[in-house]
Amino acid sequence: MCLANLPAPTGIDEDFVGSPAMTKFIDAVNEIRGRERDGRAIVAAIEPAFAELLSTPDWLPAEFMEPKEDSGMGSGIGMWLLYRSGDGGLAFSSLVVPAGASTPVHDHLAWGIVGLYQGNQDEVVFTRTDDGSDDGRATLETMERRSLAPGEMYELLPETDIHRVTTTSEVTSVSLHLLGNDNGCLWRHQFVPEEDVVKPFKSGWLNVPCDEGQ
Repeated sequence: MCLANLPAPTGIDEDFVGSPAMTKFIDAVNEIRGRERDGRAIVAAIEPAFAELLSTPDWLPAEFMEPKEDSGMGSGIGMWLLYRSGDGGLAFSSLVVPAGASTPVHDHLAWGIVGLYQGNQDEVVFTRTDDGSDDGRATLETMERRSLAPGEMYELLPETDIHRVTTTSEVTSVSLHLLGNDNGCLWRHQFVPEEDVVKPFKSGWLNVPCDEGQ
């Protein structure tokens, strides 16, 4: 099952925060992806600027750190779009996961980098072991488990693209996701490992509608 169905580029960069710290970060990211084509090289080059942003306090408005009951992720998990490039090749967002909640097991279909801004999370990374010939079936094995504290980050690459995160702190966790696509508005995959099931999945953004034609 290969979904993607990427949204059409708008041609207009969208910044929903307007923070100087975030603008500096996005400018650095756009410079990097303008000169690099390989996802691994892009992610590696972004890490120093991302570390600086994660250590900068008070730039992320409170509204983008709130959970939401009617989200596409379920369990009150909020996905807020912070920035989207007009060429469709970059989305920066906050993922807000209430205490004790877990995301579905899902993929991203692009290079990416994730950093924890608030709270604590456990991440489980899965690898797919079937051949993908059955659109509704997928078998997964646990590849890695890790615990994350504020300021820590990890890469999303083809071999680490399927994961689930759980908030382990008493406070809501907020992680920042930088993806090489418009991951909120494309069809990707949600997995149910206990049942060997895979199904189409679109998370959406809480603050920005997706084109219904996608």
